[in-house]
Amino acid sequence: MKKIYLDRPMKYFLLLSLNCSLFSFIHCSDDDSDKTATKDEGSDKTSADFTNTNADTIIHDGLIREYVLYVPEAYDSSSAVPLMLNFHGNGGSASGHLSYTDMTAVADLENFILVYPQGSLLEGTSHWNNALVTSTNKSSAKDFEFTNALINKLTVNYNIDSSRIYACGFSNGADFAFALACYNSDKIAAIGAVSGLMYQETIDNCDPLHPTAIIEFHGTSDFIRPYDGISEYYASVEDMLNHWTSFNHTSKDPLTNSITDNGTLIEYYAYHDGDSGTSVEHYKVIGGDHVWFDISYEEANTSQLIWDFVSKYDLNGLR
Repeated sequence: MKKIYLDRPMKYFLLLSLNCSLFSFIHCSDDDSDKTATKDEGSDKTSADFTNTNADTIIHDGLIREYVLYVPEAYDSSSAVPLMLNFHGNGGSASGHLSYTDMTAVADLENFILVYPQGSLLEGTSHWNNALVTSTNKSSAKDFEFTNALINKLTVNYNIDSSRIYACGFSNGADFAFALACYNSDKIAAIGAVSGLMYQETIDNCDPLHPTAIIEFHGTSDFIRPYDGISEYYASVEDMLNHWTSFNHTSKDPLTNSITDNGTLIEYYAYHDGDSGTSVEHYKVIGGDHVWFDISYEEANTSQLIWDFVSKYDLNGLR
């Protein structure tokens, strides 16, 4: 069975340019991995070549798109298993994000297939296009369609439970996961988001086909995706929670808890009893920066917490 091993660690500290604009839907670079552009033979478009370790490819919209696939040791093609898509941040790479999030250990433990797609280039930087096609969207990447094509390919090659396909991501990848919950809800059962926000356009146009469970982690000192959002561009965390609790018709009074992990205060909010048994959960990291959080809550790290939450749901709601 195929397993992925990385030959270099992910850099955990983000190098942010001083001239990054806060008023672009992809914002600053979230990762400083080396990257170059390569020409797709027979096409005048470029694709991102991040020298991803053991990457597979799929051609979509004239681009060679890479993805890194992790299949757990316990996978048996005679039984359908869930699929998790994990999206890197702006400027990131699939293999780097695999190392950064450390979700492969969870995939081995819980027996689900894990895929890290590679974003395409925009102005020399990898990104996910989380916005609709409009005159103001500077990206032409068809990432919603690319995600569907990748899911379709994987469901042909592996025995995947199509009712249990999940998405999560970091920063721009988390923005994109929110958008997938809205625009690709026929395939995505539940999502997790780390240090990402909902684009205001996404909230304004969000109409999923089913109640959708959401888990989100955010730091109060995040200056790339500010906790309070960016007026007219990104909704605040509070607005995001209001949107999903209203859409899912959950309770308005959350269950709350707070713990201190290695000196970091984490406030937990859980909105339960939504349609089809859906919930919305939020981890507010006091003083937390723009990172995939290295925290422990009830002896589970961020990747495990995401999986424990989303895996309770399928396309029909609470399993």
